Amino acid sequence: MPYLIDGHNLIPKLGLHLEDPDDEMELVRLLQDFVRITRQQVEVYFDGAPAGQAGSRKFGSIKAHFVPKGQTADRAIRRRLENMEKSAKNWTVVSSDHEVQSSARVNQAKFIRSEEFVKQLRIELSNKTKQDNDNIHLSEHEVDEWLQLFQKKEKKE
Repeated sequence: MPYLIDGHNLIPKLGLHLEDPDDEMELVRLLQDFVRITRQQVEVYFDGAPAGQAGSRKFGSIKAHFVPKGQTADRAIRRRLENMEKSAKNWTVVSSDHEVQSSARVNQAKFIRSEEFVKQLRIELSNKTKQDNDNIHLSEHEVDEWLQLFQKKEKKE
């Protein structure tokens, strides 16, 4: 199920700091890993973008919306849900903000609190790390096969 994420609501729940100028990009990097693992679509909204930096950008498969100062990510998420009409029910909104959750409910989208999403994110990322570590082990026989293969290649060159 695809996600609409209230970025600045999620950042502190991950232990990142809103004062950090790279907080948004750090969240995007984590979400890119999440998307690679889960194959889910993700759109993330950040409010307070300075003039000239507002707008939507793609970061790999993540679509990030930088909402201009004077507007809120909450409102942008609500508009996005309204524009989706009936397809909003296929999306999950991630926010602990009651106004955003209410918008999700009104538009028949699912929602989860940021804290719950952080748990999911950490589980997915740790499972992937565990799988990566599990895949590293090669038997002695496999190592010998690879060595023979590479030695044959070197002789041909």
